[in-house]
Amino acid sequence: MLVRRALWEFMFMPLVAWSPKWCGFFRKGVLRLFGAEIGPGCIVSSGVRVLMPWNLKVGSHSWIGWDVDIYNYAPVTLGNNCVVSQYTYLCTASHDHTASDFPLIYSPISVGDQAWVAAKCIVGPGVVIGAGAVVGSGSVVFKDVPEWMICAGNPCRALKPRELKGANNP
Repeated sequence: MLVRRALWEFMFMPLVAWSPKWCGFFRKGVLRLFGAEIGPGCIVSSGVRVLMPWNLKVGSHSWIGWDVDIYNYAPVTLGNNCVVSQYTYLCTASHDHTASDFPLIYSPISVGDQAWVAAKCIVGPGVVIGAGAVVGSGSVVFKDVPEWMICAGNPCRALKPRELKGANNP
């Protein structure tokens, strides 16, 4: 495990994060090589940083925007047809402030199918973003987000239901 982590952090993660925009196939390939599960039709943009690819699962036709930081000591699961927009920080870890040595504690993050986490959001450990939910730009999310709701703010809170227009609605 230590060798895999060192290879990833010092050799391959910089290649993935700094690869040009047109190298999405390369980024996905290297992430998969290190254990990430990435479905068909996904886009992994340039500048994406993933701490532990083996703790990343992305459904089909999802998009991870440029400069997204996935700090995943615990698993991060992104559903199908979801978007995590640019400059977002998904953080599965924190420190136990009740202990004098501040040990690392962590919990998984899950983003449901057809959900959108807009630009510059911070999503904390243990958060579940429900299917179809929209999290507004710059939101700070430390509690679960209900399905098919538009939520925003610091702290993030539900604003109104998300309603889709057109014949292909769920």
